[in-house]
Amino acid sequence: MTGTGEPSRAAEPRRVPPRPLPVAVDTMGGDHAPEEIVAGAVDAVRKHDVRLVLVGKAARIRRELDKYGYVGKIPIVHADEALDMGEGALASWRKPRSSIAIACHLIRQGRASALVSAGSTAGVVATSRLRLKGQQGVMRPAIAVTLPTRPRPTILLDAGATADVKPETLVQFAALGTAYAQILLGPDRPTVGLLNIGAEPGKGNKLAKRAHELLASGSHGIEFAGNVEGHDLLRGRVDVIVADGFTGNVALKTMEGTIGAAFTEIRDAMTSSPAARMGALLQRRRLQELRDRLDPDTYGGGVLLGLNGTVVIAHGASRARAITSACELAHRLAAGRIVERIREQVAATRTSRFGRRTHAERESADRPEEKRPSEGPPPPREPAADTVPDRKEPPATP
Repeated sequence: MTGTGEPSRAAEPRRVPPRPLPVAVDTMGGDHAPEEIVAGAVDAVRKHDVRLVLVGKAARIRRELDKYGYVGKIPIVHADEALDMGEGALASWRKPRSSIAIACHLIRQGRASALVSAGSTAGVVATSRLRLKGQQGVMRPAIAVTLPTRPRPTILLDAGATADVKPETLVQFAALGTAYAQILLGPDRPTVGLLNIGAEPGKGNKLAKRAHELLASGSHGIEFAGNVEGHDLLRGRVDVIVADGFTGNVALKTMEGTIGAAFTEIRDAMTSSPAARMGALLQRRRLQELRDRLDPDTYGGGVLLGLNGTVVIAHGASRARAITSACELAHRLAAGRIVERIREQVAATRTSRFGRRTHAERESADRPEEKRPSEGPPPPREPAADTVPDRKEPPATP
């Protein structure tokens, strides 16, 4: 009993959010698969305690795990096929038992929370769209990548998933990027910029002008900061930069090439003379920090947003470090409920209709005095037939 006469209450236990399901790793995708993929997965488990399930040819995966003494410590799901790096979108139909397809099935079955793959971008995007399906209300998926800006990173999307878009799709990309930035960067209302050829509202082609009008209308709940230009990509002016997939991919690869060329010049200058080498030695720590910040492997790769599952696409030439970062990113997004956050953001911004009323809503507004008779709840809708036949998946091999 307390002094007030009320019975004492034991402190309520602190609620710990449930740990997300394992991340499915496509061990057969990438230029250095499966050696570097498995090495990066082992580091993710050993150093960061990320739960994983490795998908691919079981015998080869076991051989790689044996090098690190991890046989039996990470589950394996066998896949008969693998997508080659040169294969495109049609491979998703030709190889229904590929490691990427099996990983997508694990997500659909509730046995995995996300997918990590360093395979062909076209193959990963096409297979993921076919197997996981787009979220309700999402027009087109988008690949979001992290740019190494300061004081915090900037999200760029779309980086290549959808080349031809409508203005309304760009508005929806802003909604997807907002949800992603909230989890990755932390702000409640991330600022959004539209990639254009000028900062003025009237600049750009018809797509950019109309998208600017929609974003600036303020009817979507998006914190729109106006147009941004190519030289603003690394300035950190906004949290999210929106572009169509063609423009975004060209901008991203141009920036990556420029950074690579600049580092080559810096390295040559730092080793051109004994005095330069001494100066580089004195600045070794600062140069290492700069290299780590600008290295794409630090950020784990791009994230395909808008599907009923989290898909992280690492670079095709990824080494173990990049795969470890990709596994960490996938785990973080799954823990942050990125799929649910996107669903909420799309619903809140009404991007599926962009503020327009449906025909039924317009009729109801025109005749407010009319009331429809009570007809009871509508009958349940029949689920759409899945285009992918239900296949029995092989059990996980310890």
